[in-house]
Amino acid sequence: MRKLLTPILLLSLLLLSACGSSTAKPESSPNSNSAEPTTITYQSENGPIEVPANPQRVVVLSSFAGNVMALGVNLVGVDSWAKQNPRFEQLKDVAEVSDESLEKIIELDPDLIIGLSTINNIDKLKEIAPTVTYTYGKVDYLTQHLEIGKLLNKEKEATAWVEDFKKRAAEAGEEIKAKIGADKTVSVIENFNKQLYVYGNNWGRGTEILYQEMKLNMPEKVKESALEPGYYALSTEVLPEYAGDYMILSKNSETDNSFQDTETYKNIPAVKNNQVFEVNMNEFYFNDPLTLDFQLEFFKQAFLGN
Repeated sequence: MRKLLTPILLLSLLLLSACGSSTAKPESSPNSNSAEPTTITYQSENGPIEVPANPQRVVVLSSFAGNVMALGVNLVGVDSWAKQNPRFEQLKDVAEVSDESLEKIIELDPDLIIGLSTINNIDKLKEIAPTVTYTYGKVDYLTQHLEIGKLLNKEKEATAWVEDFKKRAAEAGEEIKAKIGADKTVSVIENFNKQLYVYGNNWGRGTEILYQEMKLNMPEKVKESALEPGYYALSTEVLPEYAGDYMILSKNSETDNSFQDTETYKNIPAVKNNQVFEVNMNEFYFNDPLTLDFQLEFFKQAFLGN
């Protein structure tokens, strides 16, 4: 009998041990410490800076509102130029701020501030929230979007858009050159604050698309005067020298556009040939993804009629 009980007792102990081990839970699992970080370190022009990993209340003080919106990040304050863009309807209820409206920015309780390196009160803004600035033109316009993608922890999304945009713009450029002729020239003229300007290849107004992506030709005079500085001021009298076979004319209804009534303007070949495409300055001003997509579609319609 004793010999019979011993194996049964051992079996019972083993079963109890097994049941005990199967119901026990470790205090932590290998993945218990893998929660997403609340901040990331962004390598800015001025060195590393700790910023939110998932910013929720961003203030943009210059140029980059469209970049932030394109990446689906919430804005609580933007500059006056962004507010004036009729295509940025998402900003209707977003506060208008400047680098001088510090109290208003404090009230907005931002978790990230973005602007150009030329803004004022940078040290004071840094006391409100992490503040990152960029020097305009230090990198090309697409790299700029990638940098903002890194800053907002959305580099993957920014990269995907850039790759898709370059492909679409290049294809449109080939179609346009096939239709108008590969040797034809295009100039971008703007009437701003009673002054005419012609633009190079990196100053918004669609110049990046026309010259960098589509590889359309710039008139020689424009190359000489505007390519390096980005823009060049003109008088109506010399405008014909800078006019391409096609002209993009950036203006708005609030500006004095009487130069278009002069014989000098009317006798420009692009004008006489109905090859001037007028655009709303406030819509064409920037080179963010939202604006670039709009500009690309405009150029396809203007040059190709589709």
